[in-house]
Amino acid sequence: MKVMVVGAGTMGSGIAQVFAQWEEAERVWLVDVDAALAENGKRQIAKSLARLVAKERLTQERADAVLAKLVTGTKEIGADADWVVEAAIEDMAAKKRLLRELDGIVREDAVFATNTSSLSITELSAGLQHTLIGMHFFNPAPVMKLVEIISGALTTQNAAERAEKLAKSLGKEPVRVKEAPGFVVNRLLIPMINEAVFLLSEGVASAEDIDTAMRLGANHPMGPLALCDLIGLDVVLAIMLTLQTETGEEKYRPAPLLRKMVRAGKLGRKSGEGFFSYR
Repeated sequence: MKVMVVGAGTMGSGIAQVFAQWEEAERVWLVDVDAALAENGKRQIAKSLARLVAKERLTQERADAVLAKLVTGTKEIGADADWVVEAAIEDMAAKKRLLRELDGIVREDAVFATNTSSLSITELSAGLQHTLIGMHFFNPAPVMKLVEIISGALTTQNAAERAEKLAKSLGKEPVRVKEAPGFVVNRLLIPMINEAVFLLSEGVASAEDIDTAMRLGANHPMGPLALCDLIGLDVVLAIMLTLQTETGEEKYRPAPLLRKMVRAGKLGRKSGEGFFSYR
């Protein structure tokens, strides 16, 4: 099978690594708006594989074989893909524009999947010739087992079944979800993170103590603010805004501190600073 992953950021690179490590993958195109960005994504995959080799979880020969499957460039190189996984910025207009561009490039029998974490699959599907399914991987994609398989109003049963089978063959655990704001995980998780930001802004406890309380009191492997830094404050804000817009519920109002930090460019690990420092 030939796969094109569109978007070479943290999620896109991780998804491309998952597919490249899959025995049935013949070729994996990792593409972005600029070939240099795609090549940087491949370098991140090489670093990830090197860590697995160092931990003796992967042989050097196997790591080299995985990297050999990866070809970088811009979206035009993946016209012959069997599957296309869109992993671009979490913005409806940007994703719709990209999917329509891909619609005119990729062969007609290919299946499109989007890695959106909260946006409407139905709206993203509108006007596309290709079938679109939601395949929401979680960060870090090579490690996390879950994939949400999301069907919109225009998603065929066949596409959903194929996506579920594909996820299982990748070694993932798929769950079938009907389209709804935030799907399952983010509908529950992101408001919890947002509430932790409210607690911090109200001076109820320090960031360290909020996270310690949830790690030790709720047995979470990571505190909500550290998790927010890992996901990206901009992504968390985007999901909260989607939940608020789609449901019309005031309970999904983003914390003002979250908005302020995003405006300041304090986006978490990817910027070097969020609720904690990573410099």
